[in-house]
Formats: sequence, C-alpha cells, structure tokens
Amino acid sequence: MDLDLSHPSIADLRQVARKRIPKFAFEYLDSATGRELGLQVNRDALDAIGFMPSVLCGRTKANLRRTLLGQQYDLPFGIAPVGMSGLMWAGAERMLAQAAVAHNIPFSLSSVAVASPEDVAPHIGTNGWFQHYPVNSGDLRRAMLPRIKAAGFHTLIITVDVPEESRRERQRRANLTVPPKADLRTLAEMARCPAWCLAHLREGIMPRMRFFDDYITQRGRESFTHAGALIRGIPDWQYLHELRDEWDGNLIVKGVLRPEDAGKMVAAGVDCIWVSNHSGRQFEAGPAVIEQLPLIREAVGPDVPLIYDSGVAWGLDIMRALAKGADFVMLGRAFQYAVAAFGARGINHAIHILRSDLTANMSQLGAEDLDQLSDYLLDQN
Repeated sequence: MDLDLSHPSIADLRQVARKRIPKFAFEYLDSATGRELGLQVNRDALDAIGFMPSVLCGRTKANLRRTLLGQQYDLPFGIAPVGMSGLMWAGAERMLAQAAVAHNIPFSLSSVAVASPEDVAPHIGTNGWFQHYPVNSGDLRRAMLPRIKAAGFHTLIITVDVPEESRRERQRRANLTVPPKADLRTLAEMARCPAWCLAHLREGIMPRMRFFDDYITQRGRESFTHAGALIRGIPDWQYLHELRDEWDGNLIVKGVLRPEDAGKMVAAGVDCIWVSNHSGRQFEAGPAVIEQLPLIREAVGPDVPLIYDSGVAWGLDIMRALAKGADFVMLGRAFQYAVAAFGARGINHAIHILRSDLTANMSQLGAEDLDQLSDYLLDQN
C-alpha cells in the first residue's frame, strides 16, 4: 500500500489510529478539556494566517535545515513529549526515537511515558530531549536529574502549564486509568483491537509511567492513582531557579503564553522558551497560541530561541509559526496518530507528509529559506 496515495494527510492517520487502538487510548490522546474550545481557537487562528505567493521565481529549492540550541537539524520540526505514548502503541517511544535519529530531528521523552530513559537511551543518539514535570521534593528532583543525564539526554524541558490535572471529559467517559483496569468494559475495548493487544504482549510490559513509578512506594503502584499524580509538584519561580542551578545542559520552559513571564525566564537563565497551551488539554479559555507568539518574540528579542506547538496539522502550519517568530515547531498528537496507525512506517510517513507540504508551499511562495517566510505574510491589519 502506498501511504502517500491512501493516507496523504495527518488527518488520515488519525482516522486509522481511531479504529486501531482502544477507545480509552484514543480519547486520552485526542481529547482536550471542557468543550474543547482551546483546540478550535488554536485552529481558527492558524487558519487566519495567510501568505502572498510570488510567481516567475524559477525552480526553487527549499532549505529546511534549522539550528537550535547549537545543534543543526535537517527539518524545522520535531517530536514533542506525550505522556503514556507507549499506550498508543507498544514500543512507541523507541520507534519515535529511532525515527528522530534517522531524520535528524529532536525527540522528546515525557517523564510520564511508558518507556524509561534507560529504555530509549540506546536509540536517541544526540537528538534526545527529556520533558520534566515538577515533583514535590527537591531531593526527588536531584535524584532524577543525574539519571536523565546518564541516559544521554542533553536538553531538559520543564512543563509549567500543568499546576493541577485538568478535567478532560472525554477521557473520563472512556474509563481510562493508568495502568488500565482489568474490568469488563476495558477488556471489551481491548478485544476489539487484536493487533494492539498482540503488540503489547510482544513488548511484554503493562502500560504505566515507568520512570515516575520508580520513585513511589509499592502501595502506590498497586493503586489506580497514577504515579504522576502521587509525586507531581506545582511549579513556581523558586523551583525554576533551583532547576537551572542543578541542570548543566540546555533548559527549555514549555507552556508559556505571557510575554512578561518569558522575559523573567530568560533573566533566570533559561535557554529557550516553548510557547504552548498544551494543545487545549489544560485550559480552554486562553488565547490562541499563535497570537501570543509575536508578543513573546517582541518581549525576549531576536536572539532567544522560541519553540511553537499547539494545533499543528500541516507543513503549512509549521510555516505559519516560523513566519510569526518561532525558531522551531514541535508536534505531539500527529506523531502519536502515526505510530498508532502504522507503527514505525507511520512515523516515517508523517515526517514525509510534513516535509513534502513544507517544500510544496515554499515553492508556491518562491521562498528558498525559512527565514524568508515572514516576508510573504499577508497584512493582518
């Protein structure tokens, strides 16, 4: 099957994933919070950004390489961290890491992934980033950081927009627990997806938060209160300052929307700001992320690296974010749909979709370099 003909978009991969994995897994991945207005606000704002094409430019060749935090990548996008990624498909984190190295893009492992840092360490090359949720003890944090560094992760992402768990209603209705309960409803959902079950049997592990599980009691592991809820802390400025002192690699702060917060983070020694609203999964009444991006760029100046995520579904969305001030774009759901749909082949196909869309649309503009994209923006006033 030629996936470029049968499944030419990320939306096509989403539809296959929906049929191939249990409902509780899909609802965890696909849902936002509340009425999911945050998803729609992000989508509408991205769609409102247009470009003015040029003509008679001759044959153009798009340069898609991008340097971020001292490392050159072959594409201007990477794989964002997604909690419980291995729930979507057994071994997903390993396959995503391998694809990231093969295509020379960043791979981010969530601290609440199914795989541990050591599980993916042989596969990350020099492309590994680790996403850190604040924990409720400084001693616990100081025990984790050397382990992360020893596994080969050179860049740490602290996520700051999850002070508490959100009420994702679709996820609750789907009866998701971590690990999944062995009740009739859950077993029936699993039985509907034999390939998913077989993949997990071959992998040989129950989907759970293996990294965080290592730091809780046996009693905590046996309950259906997941490890993240047991040891996660609430971030504050003191936590950020302490983390900066303790981590000697690149430090990225993820989940920033206020320009004044971004400025204070740069002053605190943060290396990169990740502009995001958790793709609408935490709070639905906030602004569109893409509309905050130019304000944060203005606040931090031209030299501070900015990453964008939230709502990205096409190469054209990547261009929109770069034109509005981002240095790099990360995608979460897109790669999870891909691995759930077709495994490693699906990840490679998702990268192909995004790369091809970037190249085609830049050709339409007559642009050969990503830094030129802002010159083609339509006047939004």
